[in-house]
Amino acid sequence: MGSYLDSLDLKIIDFLTKDGRMPYLQIAKLLKLSESAIRKRVKNLEERGVIKKYTIYVDHGKVGFGNVAFVGVDVDGEKYFDVAKNLKTIDQVKFAATSTGDHMFMLEVWAKDNDEMHDVCQQIKRIEGVTRICPAIVKDTLKGEL
Repeated sequence: MGSYLDSLDLKIIDFLTKDGRMPYLQIAKLLKLSESAIRKRVKNLEERGVIKKYTIYVDHGKVGFGNVAFVGVDVDGEKYFDVAKNLKTIDQVKFAATSTGDHMFMLEVWAKDNDEMHDVCQQIKRIEGVTRICPAIVKDTLKGEL
């Protein structure tokens, strides 16, 4: 089947993206297919790596993280891989990606309060090879989940 996704695969993905716990029987009824057909398709999508994992989204404030920031990080090119390795070890960094544009790395950082956010930013600045960080505190989420 390769990397081809047909319209049924895309519909199944859409349902599971909105509700990862949606029962296969419910998807089957909506798509007018058997539950076993849905089960086989989902298994195939998982085996092909299209569906990588099932997860939850939490309200960061309700689990004790009052501050969320996107942090751009610039580094000395010779230390790029070392910095990447170090960034992945910081517990408060919930998401890290390489990027083009203004910064070499973009991070999503969760902190309990302003003091902890400051401490995390200082920790990032102290990583050998980091030349600049640019934190932007999230005030309100307009679309999507953090």
